[in-house]
Amino acid sequence: MTKLTDSWGSRTGLILAMAGNAVGLGNFLRFPVQAIQNGGGTFIIPYLVCFLVMGIPLLFTEWSIGRFGGKRGNHSAPYILGSMANSNWWKYVGVFGIFTNVAVVAYYTYIESWTFIYVIHTVVGTFAQMTQSEVSMFFVHYVNLDGSDFGISYLPVLVYIVVLGINVYILSTGLGGIEKVAKIGMPLLILFGAVLAFKGWSMGSDYASETFPEANAWDGINFLWTPQYTSLLDPKVWLAAAGQIFFTLSVGMGSIQCYASYLKENEDVALNSLTSGFTNELVEIVLGSAIVIPIAAGFLGLDWVLDNAGFGMAFQTMPYLFMQWGELFGVVAGICWFGLLFFAGITSSLAMGTPWMGFMKDEFGWGKVKGAVSFGALALVMGLPTILFYRYGYFDEYDYWAGTVSLVVFAFLEMILFTWVFGMDNAWAELNRGADIRIPGIYKWIMKYITPLLLLLVLIAALITPMGNDWGGAIAGLLDGRGWQLDTGSLVSKIAQADLQLLMQKDPLNEEFYKSKIFFSSLARIQLTILFLFIAALVWYSGTKRKQISHE
Repeated sequence: MTKLTDSWGSRTGLILAMAGNAVGLGNFLRFPVQAIQNGGGTFIIPYLVCFLVMGIPLLFTEWSIGRFGGKRGNHSAPYILGSMANSNWWKYVGVFGIFTNVAVVAYYTYIESWTFIYVIHTVVGTFAQMTQSEVSMFFVHYVNLDGSDFGISYLPVLVYIVVLGINVYILSTGLGGIEKVAKIGMPLLILFGAVLAFKGWSMGSDYASETFPEANAWDGINFLWTPQYTSLLDPKVWLAAAGQIFFTLSVGMGSIQCYASYLKENEDVALNSLTSGFTNELVEIVLGSAIVIPIAAGFLGLDWVLDNAGFGMAFQTMPYLFMQWGELFGVVAGICWFGLLFFAGITSSLAMGTPWMGFMKDEFGWGKVKGAVSFGALALVMGLPTILFYRYGYFDEYDYWAGTVSLVVFAFLEMILFTWVFGMDNAWAELNRGADIRIPGIYKWIMKYITPLLLLLVLIAALITPMGNDWGGAIAGLLDGRGWQLDTGSLVSKIAQADLQLLMQKDPLNEEFYKSKIFFSSLARIQLTILFLFIAALVWYSGTKRKQISHE
């Protein structure tokens, strides 16, 4: 197979690109919500423990796997994984490492497009005279494609195509272009975040009002940083913490392996992986926790935040709150916030394009432009339905199956491959080869036993989540003969669409709407299945080509 000549220009560029891959929308949109929904300080301890015993081992594994496969001329998960075992089937496990990136970027770029258009709306003053409810409904109308924006019908679709096009253009310039974006985007992201975090930390109770007389930004900060050790006994919090680690580090996707495959044979992976991982954690914990929650608490009070926390706060609440700082600084804050989110998004989505491009280059000789354009076309085909049928849950299906379940399955399997099939002694030697630091020996034991066990428990817990996430009650019910009642959010219930069926039963007046949701939910799953099978077929075909070449 043709070997790629692309490589990283500098260690700084590599680390910033890897950190950019990890520092994504989840750091600023998902982390605050997860923290609020899981008790604030209650969440932090399990979160940090999961980072140490699951996040770091996965980073070590994916960087090591990537470098190992790269020195054998492989730059995508199927053949990177295939190079580590005698069995031919591991390359099909690697299909997850291309599938997940294509499926996730399809809807992830849509969120990027929200941040892009919201920067423009902030600059032109769209939110300046709006009430809080009007700002909230503006977002609802936007994602539901109701009416027009700037007098243009279906503007969300056009903006999505533009943002996807920006990604394709940068990808077509290779690693050099990605590196340049990371070197510009990451410092700007941190600068924008620092401006907002400083404001969040310095608000105090200055913006309390007659409607929210108890509003105080410090209540939000104290809520996040007051640990409650009882959380260590709550499985629900542990599951949420483990899930956030996947989102925040971009592990279980295949993009880290692809980036690492361009490293030199003895280039350090131990220190590099820790540096990118800790950079991500610093951004998430210091900046991610210091913006949304304190600012919202400073205007609306902690009780309002606890009752209304959700993904949409970033777009439905924050633009209104920024304008309460005055028109000029409100615009500056809005640019910082949505600019920060845009750079966080694009540095991650660019990483998602490299596994497909690496695969098509290695196996079919496609150049950068052809690889980038084909990736964009595939993402567009997958992504358009998530926009057109957003209200029917198409977006949510992609996020659940490709952006959640697929990550855990792939991470578990690659840990088994690296530490058990490849062998822990070989794995440890590979990880430490060329290392600039000495990794504590305990990680050899953690990587082989603890991390795979935790991943397996996360999978099992997701599969059979009990009603209301009440594990104690479910176990007691099982022991006294009442059986195990599944939650509608469990994987088993999701497969059967029990969650939508239950909503339809509770709300018969909207039966037709829920029937449509069930239909589009099934359609989204079919589309994802076809994508997976298509990539698997390409891997099979490329395997036959390799055999033919080896026999010649």
